[in-house]
Amino acid sequence: MARSLIGGLVARGVAASDIRVAEPVETLREALRRDFGVQCFDQASAAAEGASVWLLAVKPQVMREVCASLAAQAAAQRPLAISIAAGITAGQLDRWLGGGAAVVRAMPNTPALLGAGITGLYANAAAAPRFDQAASLLEAVGPTVRIDEEAQMDAVTAVSGSGPAYVFLLAEAMQQAGQAQGLSAEAARALVRQTLLGAATMLTHSEEPAEVLRARVTSPGGTTQAAIETFEAGGFRTLVDRAIAAATERGRQLSAANE
Repeated sequence: MARSLIGGLVARGVAASDIRVAEPVETLREALRRDFGVQCFDQASAAAEGASVWLLAVKPQVMREVCASLAAQAAAQRPLAISIAAGITAGQLDRWLGGGAAVVRAMPNTPALLGAGITGLYANAAAAPRFDQAASLLEAVGPTVRIDEEAQMDAVTAVSGSGPAYVFLLAEAMQQAGQAQGLSAEAARALVRQTLLGAATMLTHSEEPAEVLRARVTSPGGTTQAAIETFEAGGFRTLVDRAIAAATERGRQLSAANE
């Protein structure tokens, strides 16, 4: 995700020399220098020196350690700290950075790799005056949505952060079902990929909600109705609801585990 953001920022005209990256693995540092021309360091403290915005793109399990190593600098520099770690609250980040920190929680998703992601953003009180700055940075990889209640960030993670995997699972199932009906693997894959792309494009470009678009392509007594009725009879909506709820709860557990 960090690499996607770097590429997006550079593509939007941000000078590569203004981007400082901490990466402990030497081969990855060299790849970032080669591919983007950014400044790279093996220590977070060196990368953060003099920077007004910190993007914390590390795993939740190591976030506390990283923040603790930067606490003295945070007190001196008062940066805008943006975290993309799932389940780590603004309160935890503020505490680990020494208190009084301007913190924005961000939850992008993997289509950011193609500049087609979306990011939910929550700012604590100290970061509220700098929210637009955080949004501008994350918009390098797609649109952003402001989240007013931090408790809703776990739902953001469940819906959009994890959401691409749900679509991939649907694609996998549709391909397998198409093959079961006699299509070749190549044909099934091509049909499913373009169908999902086309449907997503219609959903994005249309002013109509999903339920209207669905009804519009579901002719009474037709093939689509037969499929939709089978989905509904199988508890499709209930299953999706349970899946989103499970992902949301897992986000809460990650937060509690890092207290």
